[in-house]
Amino acid sequence: MAEERLQRRLAAILSADVVGYSRLMGNDEAGTLARLKVLRRDVIDPSVAAHSGRIVKLIGDGSLIEFGSAVDAVACAIDIQKKIREHDTGGSEANPIQFRIGINVGDIIIEGEDIYGDGVNIAARLEGTAESGGISISEDAWRQVQGKVAANFVDIGEQSLKNIARPVRVYRVELGEESATQPAAPTLPLANKPSIAVLPFENMSGDSAQEYFADGVTEDITNALTRFRELLVISRGSSFAFKGKGTDIRQVARDLSVLYVLSGSIRKVSNRVRVSAELTNAETGLQVWADRYDRDLADIFDLQDDISKAVAAVVHPAIRGAEVERARRKPPASLSAYDLYLRSLPHLWASTRDELPKAIELLRRSLSLDPTSAPTLAALAWCLCVGFWAGSSASRQTAAEALNLARLAVEQDRTDAFAQAVYGHALSAISHDHEQARFHAQEAIRLNPSSAFAWGIVGTVVLSGGDFELAIDHLSRAIKLSPYDTLLHIWMTVLALAYFYLERYEEGITWARKAVQQNPSFGTAHRVLAANLVCAGRVEEARGVTRKRDAVQKTTIRELRALGGYRAGKLFERYLSAQRMAGVPE
Repeated sequence: MAEERLQRRLAAILSADVVGYSRLMGNDEAGTLARLKVLRRDVIDPSVAAHSGRIVKLIGDGSLIEFGSAVDAVACAIDIQKKIREHDTGGSEANPIQFRIGINVGDIIIEGEDIYGDGVNIAARLEGTAESGGISISEDAWRQVQGKVAANFVDIGEQSLKNIARPVRVYRVELGEESATQPAAPTLPLANKPSIAVLPFENMSGDSAQEYFADGVTEDITNALTRFRELLVISRGSSFAFKGKGTDIRQVARDLSVLYVLSGSIRKVSNRVRVSAELTNAETGLQVWADRYDRDLADIFDLQDDISKAVAAVVHPAIRGAEVERARRKPPASLSAYDLYLRSLPHLWASTRDELPKAIELLRRSLSLDPTSAPTLAALAWCLCVGFWAGSSASRQTAAEALNLARLAVEQDRTDAFAQAVYGHALSAISHDHEQARFHAQEAIRLNPSSAFAWGIVGTVVLSGGDFELAIDHLSRAIKLSPYDTLLHIWMTVLALAYFYLERYEEGITWARKAVQQNPSFGTAHRVLAANLVCAGRVEEARGVTRKRDAVQKTTIRELRALGGYRAGKLFERYLSAQRMAGVPE
């Protein structure tokens, strides 16, 4: 019998959702539903029909619509956004219904009246990059519509979309009326570091007695963010001045002189609580990050602490990524030591032989302007350590410098968790002083328990000391704390190595494959994958991995032995033996 094939076709997908739907429903559930019904009847349905679209489904506050061409999809989106402003009946200037719209062109899977696939998923995720009342489209859609639609398109660069494997280049559609009426992005008198305000989270419980809980979570998140020394966090007193005022986020940013604003809502029902949060870049008006947390209310204070750490751990990498892009856009003449530091980060986190020299050069330039910066000293030390760990002969020659830089970073600021973590790693990887390494790594966690980096380093250090079960616990926590971090490939690789030493090879294979998927250029991940495959009896597959790895980074048994430093002893010899069987030369 012929195998049943999936039905596919190419389509333009429009995904839309209502901005602040939970807030609107909490304020006036019946009124909001009535207003949405009018908008769908008078605006959305007629516009979709006029542009030959098909409404696939309506889900609460969201809509999924299919078009035969990108031109029709974008023209329809523009028509909808302009008319919604005129037709929203029953609302007010402080409480309007606005939509975010995302559009993508891609291959879709058809199942009855429904559609699935990456083409649909990307459109849905593009919503989050759109402004309130705005439209974001993928590069694939932009290629189809440029010159064919009466609108301007602004390239906002590659964006990492949740659960989408590769970054997507995104274009924002500038609506003529909007560009004429909207104020320019604020020019803020910022400190020389990323600045953020945490607005009081809205109490969506329908019970004013729960106001204290929303305020408590807001305060805990603020305190958790202050542990990240790279951030300038506006104090609680200033942020709470905006409580209950429904102020526009851009105006809040101007008033508080910050670039980022974290806002959200809390709904508590019985013994369950839901916290929603989103981070906005006030300079562009774009959402940088958003997520939702559902928890049991077993202990109110433990819950506040748990959510605060989770939000802080994810918000920090999001801010770091946005700041890197912001620094890249500055002309070279305006670069400060901090900008040079930020520019080094993408090269540093890539952790490859090609990228490490670029990071080192930028960090040395930064230190020439500010030789006492603990984060920069620590970053350069980390860069050299990663090169050493990856087996670069050049980095081995500078191992002593890496150790010295890490020590200087801690001396400059003993309260810098990043510096403490890097010094712990350097002591472990270079001088093999595992006891002292563990002390400094654990000090990093004490200083910042929200830091996924600190937990990852502790996991790496205790593995080097031979405590593999504890390494798995710490590395798993690092991955859970920051599931979208750029360093995931390192923590996953070390986790796979811990499973190798515990002879849990299938688990090691799983995590090593994930590490390779996260960063195919990270040679160590390939080596650990090959070792687990050999010991799982899949030698030919392991040799195939080694051949692929050699295209990224060649190595020898002699080089690997020089990098050992583990208390594992015979276990490390088993690792080297597996490498030989996988095809690594002496």
